[in-house]
Amino acid sequence: MQRRTFLKATGAAVGMQVIPLRGVAQDQANRKVRLAAIGTGGQARGDLNQMADEEFVAFCDVNDHSLGWVREKYPNAKLYKDFRKMLAEVHDQIDAVTVVTPDHVHHAAVMEAMKYNKHVFCEKPLAHAVAEGREMMAVAAQKNLITQLGNQGHSEEGVRLMKEWVAAGAVGKPKELHAWCYDFPQFYYRSLDLLEQRPEVPGHLDWALWQGPLPKRAYLPDCVPEKWRGWMPYGNGVFADWVCHVLDGTFWALELSMPVALTAEVDANYDPKRDAMIYPKGTRVTMEFVLKDGAPFKITWYDGNMKVPRPADLEQDRDFDNKHTGAYLVGDGGTLLHGSHGSSGIRLIPESKMQAFKRPERTIPRVSGGNCKDWLSAVRAGKHTNCAPFSYGGRLSEIGLLGTIALRFPGQRLTYDEKAMRFTNSDDANKHLLPERA
Repeated sequence: MQRRTFLKATGAAVGMQVIPLRGVAQDQANRKVRLAAIGTGGQARGDLNQMADEEFVAFCDVNDHSLGWVREKYPNAKLYKDFRKMLAEVHDQIDAVTVVTPDHVHHAAVMEAMKYNKHVFCEKPLAHAVAEGREMMAVAAQKNLITQLGNQGHSEEGVRLMKEWVAAGAVGKPKELHAWCYDFPQFYYRSLDLLEQRPEVPGHLDWALWQGPLPKRAYLPDCVPEKWRGWMPYGNGVFADWVCHVLDGTFWALELSMPVALTAEVDANYDPKRDAMIYPKGTRVTMEFVLKDGAPFKITWYDGNMKVPRPADLEQDRDFDNKHTGAYLVGDGGTLLHGSHGSSGIRLIPESKMQAFKRPERTIPRVSGGNCKDWLSAVRAGKHTNCAPFSYGGRLSEIGLLGTIALRFPGQRLTYDEKAMRFTNSDDANKHLLPERA
């Protein structure tokens, strides 16, 4: 799809009807939020169970096995395979829509829901391509819709402590962040040898609908229901899948914009042209930022067989968990070490600094009940009170998508102009800012 064509379509979408913000309570006091769900398996099941107190009108999934539990739990709800048909038929019966599908379907499903002026919850990353995310953010803002990215950690305590502690000078002047993820390798690392297999499409799966707006490919083995994350036409590998979790605290605390440059290193056996369908067995991505005061800041990401270095401030007799997921923020006055979702387990290191640190007062509102209920409360009230709307989550997602592009050009320092949404030194990289389309 040509950039001009995509942006022309974007402009048309933004020009849709603007609606006044409206809460469900205006229709009937304390009424349940009426929901339609696109995607019911995997992560969706956990999200939907957190919304079980609301009223589910309809569910959609292309995998009949994934619909089994909702068929049993919600016998009166309508079931669909095609979300376009579902929304055409039930849009006047619902207030909001959840989108928890593989990444490559997020844009199409969210845009369809917003076409009917519905509030939307979408799992992370927000989109599969930078241009898609920009469009989704623009339309949500233009239509004044209450949106939420499914980034659980942004509703939790740790991320708020991190922002408050950094503002209080816990690390002094921030210099760099080291972040990593080594969890769930079975989801991310595929082999091209699998393409030699020619399995039949399972009877319970509508493979054509599963591929959504993408060019139709033969059924991929080791892909559905959860391992699509390692097939790059559909997922974004480790990097864009985990950036929203692991970089969230630093992104928020430092009020970062997009990186001004990215340089990726990949596993030595990875050829970005030959292996474009799959995620590398290891990546190290260095991203250069400019802080609000003009100072440079660097984030280095590690996954797979690229190992994160031990923090210099960590005591030698203290274990360093470099087998799972986490990050450490280094400043000229200290280091903050934390885990994944919401900067969990945040601590100053060494421990002597943690003990000496005078914790600041809590100034950021806390969220009760998690990110799903945070969104539902805002929808019910008709007020933008939720903490992770597309305007925030989309920008955080964009960092992950930019890094995924950098992996296709290992060793090249790609310079990025956030305002123009383009790489200033690579026309080839710019092509990947746009979505693949049939």
